[in-house]
Amino acid sequence: MAHSSQLGFQDAASPIMEELIYFHDHALMAVLLISTLVLYIITAMMTTKLTNTGPLNAQEVEMVWTLMPAVILVIIALPSLRILYLMDEVNSPHLTIKAIGHQWYWSYEHLDHMVMKYNSYIIPAKDLLPGQFRLLEVDTRMNIPMESSIRMLITSVDVLHSWAIPSLGIKTDAIPGRLNQTTFTTTRPGVFYGQCSEICGVNHSFMPIAVEASRLLTTPDQLLEIKIDVTLERSDQKTFIKIHPGTPHEQYLKIYEKDHISNPLQMKQAHQ
Repeated sequence: MAHSSQLGFQDAASPIMEELIYFHDHALMAVLLISTLVLYIITAMMTTKLTNTGPLNAQEVEMVWTLMPAVILVIIALPSLRILYLMDEVNSPHLTIKAIGHQWYWSYEHLDHMVMKYNSYIIPAKDLLPGQFRLLEVDTRMNIPMESSIRMLITSVDVLHSWAIPSLGIKTDAIPGRLNQTTFTTTRPGVFYGQCSEICGVNHSFMPIAVEASRLLTTPDQLLEIKIDVTLERSDQKTFIKIHPGTPHEQYLKIYEKDHISNPLQMKQAHQ
């Protein structure tokens, strides 16, 4: 979570973000060395009395100032290419979630075991509870397990949006008619906030993203709660489905379609 007067990045919550921070520090050291060298040369030129201002034959110096920038570019480019390939790698994801941008809210679809659809709207400032963040809290968070590979399919239904969460190192454009893909893994539990990062209209600042990562519970008497909208449109009718994480979903979810889920007891009885 960013705070006032912060100079660096947010604390990394995914391996990709950790790599990006390392690369940032690596590139910043190269910039610092170049800036120091240039500043020294400028200072030396301004303070040293020149004894010979005519042209000189200096092949060695020309070789140095030609090869050094090329070597520095290679040193910066190789780690950058490595991270690009890591960010594009999708290997056996545990969950696939589709994020759809609207003006001005997000909707999500869990596509693996049962199609679960819900909308995520910003909570108005007047309805915030103590401790909640203005312009960042949503009424329905995207719930995921930590330390699991999550594949995100991102698109839009109207204009350009961008699904971005800084602490996870994710920023993927949502383009109408196009399905973009990215992947991430959270390394710790928590709630990670983001916002739409593409100017998409008058309420561009009011479509936040909230991802809640939690540990998978292993004891059978504890349940994982997933909050789902009954309809695609915004509605006050909510459904809570309680799922045992240790049980394969298809054993008891396949007999229930989304429109037939009425209450948590019904799902609990189906599991028993």
